Amino acid sequence: MEILGGPLFAVAGAGESHGPAITTIVFGCPPGLRVERSAIQEYLDRRRPGSNKHGTPRREQDRVALLSGLYSEDHDSLLAGGEITTVVDGVESRTQGYDTGFTTGEPIAAIVLSTSQRSNDYLQFAGATGEVRPGHTDLVKFHQSQGFVDVRGGGRSSYRSTISDVIGGSIARLFLAQNFGTAIFSSISQVGPLRSSVSLAEHFERYIQEHPGQPIPAEALSMVSERLHSAEIHSLDAEFAEEAGDLIKQTRVQGDSLGAAVEVVAVNVPALVGAPLYNSLKVRLMGILGGLNAVQSCEIGAGWDVVSRTGSANNDPIRSDGYQANSHGGLIGGITTGMPLVCRVGFKPTSTIVKPQLSVRKNLEEIDFQLRKGRHDPCVGVRAGVTLESRVAIELMNALLMQQSQHLQPAHFNLFLRDHAGTDA
Repeated sequence: MEILGGPLFAVAGAGESHGPAITTIVFGCPPGLRVERSAIQEYLDRRRPGSNKHGTPRREQDRVALLSGLYSEDHDSLLAGGEITTVVDGVESRTQGYDTGFTTGEPIAAIVLSTSQRSNDYLQFAGATGEVRPGHTDLVKFHQSQGFVDVRGGGRSSYRSTISDVIGGSIARLFLAQNFGTAIFSSISQVGPLRSSVSLAEHFERYIQEHPGQPIPAEALSMVSERLHSAEIHSLDAEFAEEAGDLIKQTRVQGDSLGAAVEVVAVNVPALVGAPLYNSLKVRLMGILGGLNAVQSCEIGAGWDVVSRTGSANNDPIRSDGYQANSHGGLIGGITTGMPLVCRVGFKPTSTIVKPQLSVRKNLEEIDFQLRKGRHDPCVGVRAGVTLESRVAIELMNALLMQQSQHLQPAHFNLFLRDHAGTDA
């Protein structure tokens, strides 16, 4: 069963790369959260193929339609989410999607149609004699499914499946922002051998040191967001972004691909969220980020650098107004400290490339593999930031609700004005 998050806040998705649509159900959002479809669409536009000139040439509109879980007495606003039309067996059916409303606590359903499939590009990989792309799931998925596998665009293994991540993460982000001012950012910090000299985590840490004990205000967050969006690729370091963009172009022309590293930082995070050991927020974050398509490494806080440090150098000093540094990356013992949550994720080079390679057919006959057709990202990490942000939001939201479930107030369980003993209040 494919579910992100859970058990209290969870996201389920279905759909293949070249199927009719990606469908999503978001479970467990508390009632009363104001949701606008445009807020979800904003994040989907960042993920959308064709949104970045350095990504795949595939073009999808990826407009989201919301189908359930919202309500407003202003029906005009609620039902302004666009017309949804189907024609099945010659019968046309029409309805209106949701646009603006408040969550009811019921599951939120969404659909995003796929309209730019070129499925014939993947006939090279079909059947028992289909060719296998080195580094891809072609071989293992074929044999795991006993041959009943969708080879078009990678099927369910496609990055297109992360539409559900972004939709669910968008709901979580809205809740965290409206209740705590939490914001989640990502910055590409390395492409191939090129490394950024600017750290997103260090940027926020400097701000916190200059304004101890205070949340980071919306104006400062907006400035960071604008700086990220204005770069050649989604990075806080504009000079690095330009150099990386040129390298990606050169690599695409050469028929090859590049790896990348992405820094993900959540700020204004509520403290005391999470759990130790088996349900540790650290375990869950490393699992959900490390499990994303093409990810090969995941670090929290100072990450691998801590190996070469002494305890006195690595321990973060504490004063009455909070932690004075953030080697721990916002988590100690799997529980949030209120400092920025810091994660770094490494992506392998895109598996599907034009350069000739040694491979096999699915029946293990050895071949010299040469890609015939297809549209692929030369550097998959370039478009991955918004999905990483979404996955952090989902896990943080679930951990928050888990923590809140331990603080019951009997007054919240009174239907009428009586106390829990049944006497008049």
